Amino acid sequence: MTVTLDDIRAAAERIRGHVVETPLVRDEALSARLGQPVWLKCEYRQTTGAFKLRGATNAILSLPPAALARGVVTASTGNHGRALAHAARALDVPATVCLSRLVPENKVQAIRDLGAAVRITGASQDEAMQEVARAVAQQGMTEIPPFDHQAVVAGQGTIGLEIGTPEAVLVPLSGGGLAAGIAVAVKALSPGTRVIGLTMENGAAMAASLAAGRPVEVAETASLADSLGGGIGLQNRVTFPLCRDLLDEVILLTEAEIAQGIRHLGRAGHVVEGAASVGAAALLAGKVVPQGPTVIILSGANIDPALHARIMAEAA
Repeated sequence: MTVTLDDIRAAAERIRGHVVETPLVRDEALSARLGQPVWLKCEYRQTTGAFKLRGATNAILSLPPAALARGVVTASTGNHGRALAHAARALDVPATVCLSRLVPENKVQAIRDLGAAVRITGASQDEAMQEVARAVAQQGMTEIPPFDHQAVVAGQGTIGLEIGTPEAVLVPLSGGGLAAGIAVAVKALSPGTRVIGLTMENGAAMAASLAAGRPVEVAETASLADSLGGGIGLQNRVTFPLCRDLLDEVILLTEAEIAQGIRHLGRAGHVVEGAASVGAAALLAGKVVPQGPTVIILSGANIDPALHARIMAEAA
């Protein structure tokens, strides 16, 4: 199972009018510091505060009426659940979101506010996925996974149609839906562009799986980049092979480096979550050295305001 540029172009037509084409903003401080233009793809300005709305919307709009009538269900670390709840409400489709106890309360409440049923179970996304399996088996609901799904990946890949042909694209890496989708689009349009996946040092399932050459389980741990947590699924069929074949590099970041990325972006007026800061963090830490125009994907804004204020104060 794979995703093509044609799939992504079809997704772009399908979701047009349902999502925002977010702006590309130059980061003047990073550009001056690094001697190369650095651009921020402000996907955190999406309607639900994260890129996930693209994939969730494309997936729902791809379903037949009978499946929609039975309702949709997913597991999420927060942002996909919020996106699915939003898309489902817009189309009057019942939605259930299964979350682990690690998901921050602000993200849980945002999902509830959109009218979705919330089930909190277990201490990992893998355990939340077990609850999804029960909902599918016992209630006949239609699963829309957070990443390992062709329509979801194609929807996320529409971002890759909006960023031009830079020398490098820095993409947050979790289950791989965002990284795989962008990589498919970018590599088809600009084969020489480097697509670099970025994640946290601890609990990064896709990074561990790519290193092992197969999907593996990892212990899920708390991180400032909480939405990059969770497993990729041992039966992963879509995102693991795409990330394996298309990503040029995967880079791990410490919690201190992620916090520095949050602070840098906050000073520039971009209030984003830890997962969205990893591109800036990698450049600031010297773990990525740009060789030409570089695009950072600012994936989401759903950070707890008190946590963001605390991180910003640490720079004082």
